[in-house]
Amino acid sequence: MTATKGLVVPAGGGKHLDMTAPGRFAALKLLGHETNESIMLFEETVPVGTKSLFHLHRDSDEVAWVLAGEITFKIGDEVTVGGPGTCAFWKSTGSETGRVLFLYTPAAAGGYVEELLTRPAGPINDDERNKLCERYRWEVVGPNPL
Repeated sequence: MTATKGLVVPAGGGKHLDMTAPGRFAALKLLGHETNESIMLFEETVPVGTKSLFHLHRDSDEVAWVLAGEITFKIGDEVTVGGPGTCAFWKSTGSETGRVLFLYTPAAAGGYVEELLTRPAGPINDDERNKLCERYRWEVVGPNPL
C-alpha cells in the first residue's frame, strides 16, 4: 500500500449530496480515492424519522458518531439510543434534526454514497439501489424494524 498525502477539508467543505428527502443531505469529507481506499468519511443531516437501510457490510467496518439530535442504533438484538457507535442500521428518533458522522474503513462500503454524487438528482429506484448494494457489498437484510 502506498502512503497518502495529508488532506485538509475546511469547515463547510467537501462534496455535498442531496439525499432527496426534505432536509436530508450529506457532506462527503474524505473519499476513498483520496485516502488510498483506507477510509471514507461523511457527515449526514437526518431529519426526525429518517431511517437507514437495514443492512450489513461485508468488506468495511462502519462507525457512526452522533453530533446532534438523538439516533437509535440496533446491533444484533440490542437497541441503543444516541452516542457514538458502530451501526448496522439506525433511525433519527429525537425531537430535532440529527447530525451523524459516518466512517467506513476500509473505504469500500463508502463507495455506495460516493457514487450517489454522480447520478442524476432525484429518488433512487429499487433496481438502481440493488445494483449499488451489490457493487459495494451492502447486504440488505430486510425492512428497518425501528
